[in-house]
Amino acid sequence: MPVSAIRFVRRMRGGAQAHLVEADDGNFYIVKFQNNLQHRRILINEAIASEILAQLGIATPPTSLVAISSRFLASNPDVCLRAGSRRIEVEPGWAFGSRHPGHPDRMAIYDFVPDALLAQIANIEQFRAVLVFDRWVANADGRQAIFFRAQLKDWLARPGIPPRKLGFLALMIDNGFVFNGPHWELPESAIMGLYPRRSVYDSVTSMADFEPWLGRVLNFPEEVLDRALRRIPPEWIGDEMSALERLLETLLRRKKRIPEIIEGCRSAPANPFPHWN
Repeated sequence: MPVSAIRFVRRMRGGAQAHLVEADDGNFYIVKFQNNLQHRRILINEAIASEILAQLGIATPPTSLVAISSRFLASNPDVCLRAGSRRIEVEPGWAFGSRHPGHPDRMAIYDFVPDALLAQIANIEQFRAVLVFDRWVANADGRQAIFFRAQLKDWLARPGIPPRKLGFLALMIDNGFVFNGPHWELPESAIMGLYPRRSVYDSVTSMADFEPWLGRVLNFPEEVLDRALRRIPPEWIGDEMSALERLLETLLRRKKRIPEIIEGCRSAPANPFPHWN
């Protein structure tokens, strides 16, 4: 459900120059603006990726359209984009928002954890899951994830989790460079989609370790992409609907090759799956 930005919190790192804002639903969102310096297509990519990730059952923050009003911009003059020393005003309208997993003053979020702790992430299998996604959609950016400590029962749909048991969890974030970013194409590379900390793939011994996500791609319903298109604001698309539709048609044809595309990772320098015989 769309929300409205009411308070600027801080700027975020990254080429899209996203901002953390509080919205009128009481949640906090990392927003990317229509006139971000990477391209307006980045917002479309994020919106489509969020629908695909939800369908595949991959751990990622909820997303929403975030209304950026002229009044909000006037009340929060620190909200802007920077190109060197030049200030660029943010355009009002719909922005893409990725929900922060908790209150930013009370929940610590990490984009890096030591290897000893990485092995203890409660949903470490999500790195295998998201690799299936990243390979299918040709994510040209390095896979990014955030880590935080929370009650596991609030985040994991697994039976038998004790009440109030705490643990570290991972969420997959920042999908603006799926479809090779603003280029809207699906190139192939042995390293594309791999997380730089290769220890997350230590449990991979065969193609079966990428289930059930592999099967979900092979049987991916076309109507999910149709729904994603309907939810994208027309001003993001402009006169590019035909190009976008061609891209998604190519993506659907590509899904039958996903086992081959996954296995292509094995030819990457320093094979990420050393236990796959």
